[in-house]
Amino acid sequence: MTISALAATAAMLVFVFTMVCAVVTDLADNKIRNGLVLLFLLAYGLLAPFAGFTAHEIAWSAAVAGGVLLAAFILFSLGWMGGGDAKLAAVTALWVGADYTPAYLVYTALLGGAFTLALLQFRMLALPAGLQSRAWIARLHARGSDVPYGVALASAALVVFPQTHWMMVMF
Repeated sequence: MTISALAATAAMLVFVFTMVCAVVTDLADNKIRNGLVLLFLLAYGLLAPFAGFTAHEIAWSAAVAGGVLLAAFILFSLGWMGGGDAKLAAVTALWVGADYTPAYLVYTALLGGAFTLALLQFRMLALPAGLQSRAWIARLHARGSDVPYGVALASAALVVFPQTHWMMVMF
């Protein structure tokens, strides 16, 4: 196995781990930890050159990620998105690259809309007594509480990632 293939395999594991952790922590306490996003960013910086990404590809991905970060922080300042979500979206855009960021954003919007509608339906149902003692479920069920949008961000990322340059290196 080549260095590129090893780096791409490690990247796939880091990517899936990060997305699963983002979903779990966002569902559990409406937070995506800075440490998780920082680990994700550092892993990209370490693995991308070894996976065969050129300086040009990395620079374009960084530029697009900067644009996503700017747009996401505008949404954050309007109260429409959490800060952790904004950072996760930007670093995920870095990972999927300039070519796949538009697809990532479209999938995020579609999956986010579907998740939000499902959550609104869930909030209209009576919560069984056995689930009321689980704080995270009760919080998700509470009308007017925030939507953990990290679920949509991570789900969209997992849909798009198999099409990216990372996976092309592996096979």
